[in-house]
Amino acid sequence: MTQIAAADGHCFDCWIEPAQSERKGGIVILQEIFGVTDQLKGVARTYAALGYEVAIPALFDRQERGVVVPFDKGIKGRDLMLAANLDETMQDVAAVVAALAQNSGKVGVIGFCWGGGLAIRAAQTLDIGAAVTFYGTRLPQYLDRPLKAPMQGHWGTEDDHVPSEMLAEARSYFPQMEVHTYKAGHAFANDARPSYVAEAAEKAHARTRAFLQKYLIG
Repeated sequence: MTQIAAADGHCFDCWIEPAQSERKGGIVILQEIFGVTDQLKGVARTYAALGYEVAIPALFDRQERGVVVPFDKGIKGRDLMLAANLDETMQDVAAVVAALAQNSGKVGVIGFCWGGGLAIRAAQTLDIGAAVTFYGTRLPQYLDRPLKAPMQGHWGTEDDHVPSEMLAEARSYFPQMEVHTYKAGHAFANDARPSYVAEAAEKAHARTRAFLQKYLIG
């Protein structure tokens, strides 16, 4: 783990996956409610193989340093998420974006679940090339300002965390957001959980790769 300092002086861990070929840009992956898991590190390796330097900040370090929550202990992860302050969390995200931006290329953000909502906030407030949300949650709290960066979203039509009415409201508020839906539930792209739907995950990641290629590399 690498240590990164936020603007308020908070230091937190960040997993860095170096680009496996010529560096084309950077990607910040924003966690679910489980921390910096091995599953997310696998996602990081996948994008690093495409030439991106990938960072996964430990966004729960303000609540419990070094915590990784087992997938079957979702209540603990939820409680850590609820204890997090959005503005403080975004300071951490901003610090990682700035760290990657020191190297060549643009920086994009990919967020999953709780991190998917944070990816929307990143597209609203940070200097990034693009953002992608995978089944981002808590959508109503982000319907308070426009998007500054290109945004793509992936949700399952059977997601019990994001009812169809909630997603429809977000689509109306962000008409420029590119949205794709899949016959799947929540966390359909997490291949370490029973919710995984391979076909949906593969399509979503293919669309993500193309989206980031367009806006980060050109």
